[in-house]
Amino acid sequence: MADKTSGDLPLEARLRRLEEILASMESDEVPLEEALRLFEEGVVHVREAERVLASAELRVEELLASGRLRPLDVQKD
Repeated sequence: MADKTSGDLPLEARLRRLEEILASMESDEVPLEEALRLFEEGVVHVREAERVLASAELRVEELLASGRLRPLDVQKD
């Protein structure tokens, strides 16, 4: 089984884990050492999520630049 901070977790799993970490840290019953461990794990997930999102953004830009796709017209409210 993969470690919760390993690089092979999908983005959605990372976001769910970040929600779990936040809920745990918001409780008054988390000892300082555990809060620090959770914070460190959260930082790993945030950084990896940022990397995944940046990669996806780059891929979208490449596809749009190649002319194979056209931008999606989205109406903003």
